[in-house]
Amino acid sequence: MYHNFVAITTDLSFFVKYAIIYRLKSEKRGGFMFKGAVFDMDGLMIDSERLVYSIWQEMLDEDGKEFNLDIFKKTIGLRREDSCEYYKSVYGDDFDYPAYKAESRIRYFKRIEKNGVPVKKGLYEIFDYLKSVGCKISLATSTSSQTALKIMKKINLYDKFDAFVCGDDVKNGKPDPEAFLIAAKKLRLEPVDCVAFEDSINGIKSAHAAGMTTVMVPDLSEPTDEIKPMIDFLCTDLSEAIERISN
Repeated sequence: MYHNFVAITTDLSFFVKYAIIYRLKSEKRGGFMFKGAVFDMDGLMIDSERLVYSIWQEMLDEDGKEFNLDIFKKTIGLRREDSCEYYKSVYGDDFDYPAYKAESRIRYFKRIEKNGVPVKKGLYEIFDYLKSVGCKISLATSTSSQTALKIMKKINLYDKFDAFVCGDDVKNGKPDPEAFLIAAKKLRLEPVDCVAFEDSINGIKSAHAAGMTTVMVPDLSEPTDEIKPMIDFLCTDLSEAIERISN
């Protein structure tokens, strides 16, 4: 009995010591509790969802196919392969998704070359804040690496990242947690020590399943009753997210 008590108190002293060390490290980071931050891209960092939707609407109108926002929303956060499967379920097995995807990419880059990449409110400020507290940052997007890295360079954030996870880096797309788990691994952190920023339903499911603290900044998709319990912080923009996660 006495030996058991000694063992327990020894274990407790270890955890108390660890808690003190963790708190001191946290205070050095200005009270910020996370060691890593993982960001989605489309609809969260850049205001791309509306542009992509308008391009798909344009293309399908040209081909006489019915298209609406509800159809488009089902593809938000999905990998290319999963989007292809979904569109075929809507338009039939002969729907040439690769051709539409290639054309949409051409039109997308023509528009952003002409008008620039629209970034979301608070984007640069939140990156500056995270870097100021020594937080590592990773991307976790369903977009291909070719497109994602090009956009990160265009908006001058490429060098702010410590890791990148793109659609072609995973076997299972969101809502599977694979992208966020790989991001944590690349940052050499445990998922529990990371905060994930997402705008989509599939993205929140993915980050939550990975065990990360979740911040949702809705874009085209409002949180459903199903995912509300999975959201730790619900914010209107990234500026508000800075205030919420730093307190």
